Amino acid sequence: MRDLIVQWLTDLTAPFWHSSLSIDQFVTAMQETFHMVFFAMLFGSIWGFIQAITLLVTRPDGILPNKLVYHVLNPIVNALRSLPFIILLIAVIPLTKFIVGTSIGTWAAIVPLTIYVGPYIGRLIETSLLEVNEGIIESAQAMGASPWQIIFKFIVPEARSSLILNLTTATISLIGATAMAGAVGAGGIGDLAISYGYQRFDTSVVILTVIVLLILVQLVQSLGDWLSRLR
Repeated sequence: MRDLIVQWLTDLTAPFWHSSLSIDQFVTAMQETFHMVFFAMLFGSIWGFIQAITLLVTRPDGILPNKLVYHVLNPIVNALRSLPFIILLIAVIPLTKFIVGTSIGTWAAIVPLTIYVGPYIGRLIETSLLEVNEGIIESAQAMGASPWQIIFKFIVPEARSSLILNLTTATISLIGATAMAGAVGAGGIGDLAISYGYQRFDTSVVILTVIVLLILVQLVQSLGDWLSRLR
């Protein structure tokens, strides 16, 4: 299947594509980008959801208030979110080497990408859950629902549309971060833009990268908007 796609794109672009970058390299870079986005989003969403639920229930006016947990976790999340991704990428190199055995490549990039997007997703999910009308929570408590039931049978379903839109926003931010990860040899289309576009002064590669990122972001946003409207 991949070979057919490469051949089709090669034939399609042959009349006007004059670059040292081959279509096969471009397809490989796209696969690496999708790989990074998928796994970083998966791990980051798990982290973010656990973080959001914990902050939601332990806040002073939460279902299970716990000042110690809330006041320890909250500043840690704020600290991680305050770090620019390119700095975080470099700062966690020792951790990346410990986990995956290397600091270069697609799998190595997933570690800092997860650390970057996890707290961000957590804050977005927390915001969505906090938007749920307090009357719904009070009604659930009046019916004798347990904290677990209040969260997963009342709050989360009620915040569904907002959650989807916020996760869409996080995915778009993650796509931008994968492009920056190319600066340290993580692969993906960001690496192409730097290796071929910037270092070899190949403007066509830079333009292609920008166009692909624009299309990818538009597709993700459109999908998120559509899913958020489903009932």
